[in-house]
Amino acid sequence: MRLVKNGQIVADDFVAIADDAELPADGAVLVSATRFLTEAETLTKSNRPLGVVWPNNRDVVELKPWLDRLALIALVYPTYKDGRAHSQARRLREIYGYRGELRATGQVLRDQFTFLLRNGFDAFDVKKDADARAFGEATHRYTEFYQPTGDGHLSALQLRRKRQTAPAS
Repeated sequence: MRLVKNGQIVADDFVAIADDAELPADGAVLVSATRFLTEAETLTKSNRPLGVVWPNNRDVVELKPWLDRLALIALVYPTYKDGRAHSQARRLREIYGYRGELRATGQVLRDQFTFLLRNGFDAFDVKKDADARAFGEATHRYTEFYQPTGDGHLSALQLRRKRQTAPAS
């Protein structure tokens, strides 16, 4: 997999660790939801970047006690037709205020890039270099949206209202 951030292919600082494997002495680690929930107290006390791969059939509210100690949450798209991770991302950003890296992983398609960004994702596992280039194009294609957002940008209606209430210069 290739990791795309800000429209560029970048090195992944996180090392995926199997549930039965010993943690390395240092460095950023990415663990499964099962391992995280079993060892959360110990894992969150270490002085290292910590990430968790969170399946889309688990409620993200389970992560709430540890959100300020998670550097990365990787949300899984098991198939391109299953969009539950979109809702998880919005809840993490808008309701729980998560500010760490939110990564889309699994069956992530080019057609979804704009929606993924709008829902608060900022990193993407993609399969091909061409997908990374397409991601860069998708990030600049639209500047205003009608729908509310999880990425912090104002909707077209909010922008219009803001312009109408702005004092004349």
